[in-house]
Amino acid sequence: MQFFKKILLIVMSAQLITSCANNSSKNETNAQVQSNKIHWGMLDGKEVFLYTLKNKLGSQVHISNYGGIVTSLETADNKGQISNVVLGFDSLKQYLNNPPYFGAIVGRYANRIAKSQFKIDDHAYKLAVNNGENHLHGGLKGFDKVVWDGTLIEDSIPRLVLKYVSKDGEEGYPGNLSVTVDYTLNEENELKINYHATTDKITPVNLTNHSYFNLSGDFSTTILNHSLQINASKYTPVDNGLIPTGELKMLANSPFDFLIPHLIGERIDAVYGGYDHNFVIDRVDGNIQRVAALSDTASGRTLEVFSTEPGLQFYSGNFLDGTILSREGKPINQHAALCLETQHFPNSPNQSNFPSVLLKPGEQYQSTTIYKISAY
Repeated sequence: MQFFKKILLIVMSAQLITSCANNSSKNETNAQVQSNKIHWGMLDGKEVFLYTLKNKLGSQVHISNYGGIVTSLETADNKGQISNVVLGFDSLKQYLNNPPYFGAIVGRYANRIAKSQFKIDDHAYKLAVNNGENHLHGGLKGFDKVVWDGTLIEDSIPRLVLKYVSKDGEEGYPGNLSVTVDYTLNEENELKINYHATTDKITPVNLTNHSYFNLSGDFSTTILNHSLQINASKYTPVDNGLIPTGELKMLANSPFDFLIPHLIGERIDAVYGGYDHNFVIDRVDGNIQRVAALSDTASGRTLEVFSTEPGLQFYSGNFLDGTILSREGKPINQHAALCLETQHFPNSPNQSNFPSVLLKPGEQYQSTTIYKISAY
């Protein structure tokens, strides 16, 4: 009898250990949930979601399928304090008031096209006009203002896959363009963005993300005391409409020289209107490489930018004028944040000496950008 009691006790103990282990595993799994989505509204008869990607470092990024917008990117400073480092809002309604591309995917062509027109094989195309006489960031309703199809993929590193088909003639562009954009946030604190596109007619394509960064996490301060380094020996000078002149100009000994890190506010007054220029990256090849680094001494945060693109648009938030309020209800003033937009050069469809942006049927547009944040 005692023998059977001992056997029963052993079995019960084993079951208890297994149950505890299972509960522990469930709790651990719940603690490590790295992605989710919530309903965020309706637009054009489509449901808008807000997606969240997290990593084990405590960082998280919120992305909407409206415009592919990165609404916040929360990460720790050198004291372990987590705060948001990109301009954004908490509601879809605020984005519908058309802020200047905060966190959005911009396309079909990022940046400016002169006089809103270009030619392909002597065929002229007239684009939507939305920046003086010029075309900016895809037009009146670019990729930043459409609802993308979103899917969360639960891989070992969860990712958000966004898809959109830009119809032939949309905003004046030729061809049906099928676009896929993947977002991941990995355990190296890298927000990775992969772009892919195909077309059924020759068309220019130039996609980027338009996030505005302030590494301090305090958008009531400016980015003028941030230190910036850009791996570029040349830039593309612009005219009064911010259209490149076509020249690839050496930037040594000029206010545009960031090969060695400089505080942004150190020479900005010598640049008419502030920085809003395309830098020609010193590329080794077409593979991904580090193209820029931004640092904030106060928070200890550093942002490294990696890209496969030939150019980088550095925009110092010149047109922010306090008329837009932050999620905290404070005015977003000039230089409250900056953009580092990986890209092909502005107005490339009209500049034969710039790298080609034409995508042909049967070809694939591929581009990758990584924003890596660390703190020291």
